[in-house]
Amino acid sequence: MNNSLPDQALQQVDSINAVLMQIVSFKHIIPTGFRWIALLFLVVFFTLLINLILKYFITKGLARLAKRSNTIFDDTVIEVMHKPVRAFTLFSGFLWALQVMAQYNHHNWDNHLLNLWRLSITVCFGWFLLRLIKAVEANILTKPSRKGKPKPDSATVMAVARLLRLSIIITLVLVTLQDFGFSISGVLAFGGIGGIAIGFAARDLLANFFGGFMIFIDKPFHVGDWISSPDRQIEGTVEYIGWRMTRIRTFDLRPLYIPNSIFMNIAVENPSRMLNRRINENLGLRYEDLDKMPAIVADIKQMITNHPAIDNRRTIIVAFDKYNDYSLNIMLYCFTKTVVWVEFYEKKQQIMMEIKDIVHKHGADFAFPTQELIISQASEMPADPLTSGQKKPALAEIGPEPSL
Repeated sequence: MNNSLPDQALQQVDSINAVLMQIVSFKHIIPTGFRWIALLFLVVFFTLLINLILKYFITKGLARLAKRSNTIFDDTVIEVMHKPVRAFTLFSGFLWALQVMAQYNHHNWDNHLLNLWRLSITVCFGWFLLRLIKAVEANILTKPSRKGKPKPDSATVMAVARLLRLSIIITLVLVTLQDFGFSISGVLAFGGIGGIAIGFAARDLLANFFGGFMIFIDKPFHVGDWISSPDRQIEGTVEYIGWRMTRIRTFDLRPLYIPNSIFMNIAVENPSRMLNRRINENLGLRYEDLDKMPAIVADIKQMITNHPAIDNRRTIIVAFDKYNDYSLNIMLYCFTKTVVWVEFYEKKQQIMMEIKDIVHKHGADFAFPTQELIISQASEMPADPLTSGQKKPALAEIGPEPSL
């Protein structure tokens, strides 16, 4: 920052103080011992008056001019600038009042007040930039996409905004240290040595940071995508991608927090980017319907090929597959045009019901697990007197009962 600028500002303040002192000393209306209080009152009054004028000028005058343009960037700048500008005005008035009190009490606070004034400029300007980045980020994320143009990726927008905010904060800290007399080269050298020590102490934190950075660069998934991992029990909808962790909402509506370093070592499946959904079914017919199999397969294949919900550009297989234990299997393999989960099952149900109608039209039916028991009876077997109708011999015909 230019060192002559604060000195010039201080000279201007002294000139204004001299003018105000002449006003309060006019015709000795105010006693000498109370003139500094009157001067202090004027400083506060002019500070509040300037603050009110700036508020009206920014919110009314500049805002009306910005609405005439076709872009929203100027509206955003005016919207985010009024708070930092008014805060700088009030803080400058506060420092001005302190300078009046210091002069009356014969204290030299000029250097301290100038340092505070420089700090207020840095803080208010940084506050303005941070608010501007946040507002632009919100405008990009909420702005509807134009026809024919893809909507900006929300994860990328948030990542760039975070990097900009972090860069601004680091720059403001370095500028502030420089204004207060610290050596920037020494701070950077200390940061390099300290960074090595912090790197060893926070390896997991850095791994998560670089994991999040790789997610933003490679973009394996975005916010709103349904992802799963065959390596871990991870499946759900991505709600938030941060620098340290990613939040996923599982299908039972439970939040799942995953460190970003995990995604660097596992396979991630993104079903949200599928082009079609697959139907892969085995249809079992009865063995007595073997002769009707070719006609049934041909009708089913024709129906699948001409069905409006099936993508004809993909592989379609309808064929007699194999002889099962209790059924004759027909393989059905095709892809639907829709990728929406609920709509997919609605279309699949419609197709399965049409297959049922085709099977019944040919007089066939679906098989279910059955067992056939064959009992073989010999042609010559000794007749049982109890079942053959012969008379059972009486006890007397058998013989006398032996005596004991």
